[in-house]
Amino acid sequence: ATPTHTKYIAMGAKAGKVIFCEKPIDLDIQKVKNCWNEIKKYKPIIQIGFNRRYDPSHNQIQKEVVSGKIGILEMIVITSRDPSPPGLDYLKVSGGIFRDCSIHDFDLARYVLQDDPIINIYANGSRNVSEDFKKTNDYDTTMCVMKTKKGVLIHINNSRRAVYGYDQRLEVFGSKGMLISENVSEYN
Repeated sequence: ATPTHTKYIAMGAKAGKVIFCEKPIDLDIQKVKNCWNEIKKYKPIIQIGFNRRYDPSHNQIQKEVVSGKIGILEMIVITSRDPSPPGLDYLKVSGGIFRDCSIHDFDLARYVLQDDPIINIYANGSRNVSEDFKKTNDYDTTMCVMKTKKGVLIHINNSRRAVYGYDQRLEVFGSKGMLISENVSEYN
């Protein structure tokens, strides 16, 4: 869980280990700075993980977009759904669906877009799954729509519940075609 990251990063640095940390280091930037001040003398090698970039099918799509296979990129659609909602204890410390779940999809969009910055974003959310989300002032179902400087439109939809299992898909649409990275599901 996020609140443990700085502790384990410090332990790894002091032990001379190469560190891979799931995002984010912490929700409080001051804790991140304090961690760095504590460990910088060890000169640690640290990578922050956004795992969607390393999914082989998503990675292949990014390479094909960059190569021009689908022409000029016009739209990106990302679907990201967890099989079941996390418990209340996790929700209390996760930072909310946008910082805990959607952040992976924001990173995937940036990975595909390369140097085309996002200039506009709209997001909305609902509570459809559990009363626990009201208790933590969070959402369980969200949609984000973004636009880049070059005019690419991005739609990201997230849910904390997909009764059919984990669901992570990427679609890119361009002037010469479309590419899709889909899950392998036992229910297809």
